[in-house]
Amino acid sequence: MDDIRLVYPQMKHKESIERYKNDMRNDAMLHGTSGLEESSSIENWIKKCDDNRKGKNLPEGYVPATTFIAIRKSDRKVVGSIQIRHSLSEHLLKVGGHIGYMTAFDERRKGYCKEMLRQCLPYCKKLGINKVLITCMKSNIGSAKTILANGGVLENEIEYNGEPYQRYWIDLSGSLIGGYGSPFHLIIKL
Repeated sequence: MDDIRLVYPQMKHKESIERYKNDMRNDAMLHGTSGLEESSSIENWIKKCDDNRKGKNLPEGYVPATTFIAIRKSDRKVVGSIQIRHSLSEHLLKVGGHIGYMTAFDERRKGYCKEMLRQCLPYCKKLGINKVLITCMKSNIGSAKTILANGGVLENEIEYNGEPYQRYWIDLSGSLIGGYGSPFHLIIKL
């Protein structure tokens, strides 16, 4: 896996975001994209991400959320995205959790989701989220491994829409260890 950095989506990333969006079109369940697949334009999506982070123009039942894109340093390609929800609605407490993430199809099984999650945990702590909830379908072994590798502890399994989901918690109440670093310093200009 090449080095990546999490950055706020910006217009200078437009072409790479467009390629990422096109790559993801065939995936029925996108997580961590803040609706990229349904956006009419990259400009609108970037504005939506900015608004979501600031808690502006949120649809009913939604919570403020920060979306990052993961850019590979070597070629500036968007290899994934991750969304941190600043709080939990009733629905997110059941399924969805604080964090959703996605890796481009051709970049899967390279460790990018694991690294994106690792890099975003200091941001969660900065937001005052000391216990991070992440859920995944039981059949999503890769996601479960990503969560476990970042300190996730399985609380329980639930059924949602006829599918078994696992609910994991990552405790950030102590100091961040394991290379997480502090303070949050990952948003860089690329």
